[in-house]
Amino acid sequence: MPTPRLPDDLAKEAADAFIALGNKSQAAELLRLPRNTFCSRLKAAAERGMLGTKPVLPGFRISQVTSTPNGDFIQQKPERGPEWEMPVGHTIKGVSALVDADGRTIQQWVKTRIEPSAIDIAETLKAAFADYEPAAIPTPAPENVQDELVTLIPCNDWHVGMFAWSQETDENWDLKIAERVIGRGIEEAIARSPASGVAIVLGGGDLTHADNNENRTSRSKNVLDVDGRHTKVTETAGRLLVRTIDAALRNNAIVEVRNLKGNHDEETAPAIAWFLHAWYRNEPRVIVDLDKSLFFHRRYGKVMISATHGHEAKLQDMPGIMAHRRAEDWGASMFRYAHGFHVHHKSKFATEGGGVIMESHQAPIPQDAWHFGSGFLSGRSLQTITYHRSYGEISRVRVAMLDAANDNAPAEQRRVA
Repeated sequence: MPTPRLPDDLAKEAADAFIALGNKSQAAELLRLPRNTFCSRLKAAAERGMLGTKPVLPGFRISQVTSTPNGDFIQQKPERGPEWEMPVGHTIKGVSALVDADGRTIQQWVKTRIEPSAIDIAETLKAAFADYEPAAIPTPAPENVQDELVTLIPCNDWHVGMFAWSQETDENWDLKIAERVIGRGIEEAIARSPASGVAIVLGGGDLTHADNNENRTSRSKNVLDVDGRHTKVTETAGRLLVRTIDAALRNNAIVEVRNLKGNHDEETAPAIAWFLHAWYRNEPRVIVDLDKSLFFHRRYGKVMISATHGHEAKLQDMPGIMAHRRAEDWGASMFRYAHGFHVHHKSKFATEGGGVIMESHQAPIPQDAWHFGSGFLSGRSLQTITYHRSYGEISRVRVAMLDAANDNAPAEQRRVA
């Protein structure tokens, strides 16, 4: 709510105290007011002519007093409105300022814009698939599926919408390249995996590079290099996950879907999950988990699989979290795996002797300008991991991202692309 106009009696009270004592601090102490509050009231009193000038016209304020040989010249301007507050649902788009020669602000103009809500994003996804059938058409399960197998398909850190320019990063990357390269790579990894009774399409967080049109991380406010408006990015991300799930349906009996939140897509991730839930509502072989937490936990026979993006709870913390929050699954399992993402590189933190094998995963994307300039180094890949319900991990398929954009072109050619 806007700050209400200071009543005249409070302004006059401040003026009278100052006239009587001639000192702002003493006057504030007399009225038992914080000095800043008193000074604000005194300023309002001065603008209303309560400190010795002629009455101020209704709706006006004193803006300047100039002493001349012919007397004081009083300049009046229209009274200022209430204290400005950002409208609900808006974010600041930009600020323009008029400054003096010393760089001090004289006047500011604040530009705002309406930010899309989760419902708006869901509507955008709906529009993106307007030319499709109302929902995915049920398809028959593939033959020769091995029911005892569970295949994990991590879809982590895709950062759809990220932009990279080869003259800054040695490689080009944008929405079109991402959709082509990631889509082709994930389809290849799934096709090469064993036909399993269950496939888990696990969004590991940071599906999109930005969470809105501000193109900044929501917490740290780091500026992001983004290709296109957020609605366009969301459409592309939705198509990529549909493409992934469709590929999993062709190769597995049941497809379970979970889309974890990351630090880049805290609002977009739940909207994407709801879109997938609606899209596959008529497909009994797809189960979309709408859990909003930062954790994924499942047990298949003697195998327990857990995951988190890693921007809050760290991968090294997962054994304790698994044992405490999923004690029954922990006790019934012999093979326990924790998956973390966020860091974009591959590592393992423990062996079977520690009770949980913890693993972080590579991302399929190149580096943006900031990470490239900071010297970060990591490989790029997509992979699937297949577990046997009684024996744990039995195989994995890795697709190295060697053909993204124009990687194989000579450097002199890439830099002019």
